[in-house]
Amino acid sequence: MTPVHFSFTSAFVLGLMGLTFHRTHLLSALLCLEGMMLSLFIALSLWALQMEATGYSVAPMLLLAFSACEASAGLALLVATARTHGTDRLQSLNLLQC
Repeated sequence: MTPVHFSFTSAFVLGLMGLTFHRTHLLSALLCLEGMMLSLFIALSLWALQMEATGYSVAPMLLLAFSACEASAGLALLVATARTHGTDRLQSLNLLQC
């Protein structure tokens, strides 16, 4: 494994571990998701450059578009949660309550 692949793999794993173990605030969970998506975007971009094929260059742009949509939906949920519950702590949210 090259150092470049190791760095992107470790960035993705660190984002996943942050999402798994440090889920106190919704904002920190969203930041971990964004870090994971950024490492996937850079890894896919480098993979498309290494393959030297123009057909693979569409995948990073699609991932970036879906990442932007995910970020906007996450921020909208963060604002709605902060307005209704007064905080973004995930412990105060109850999925069974309307």
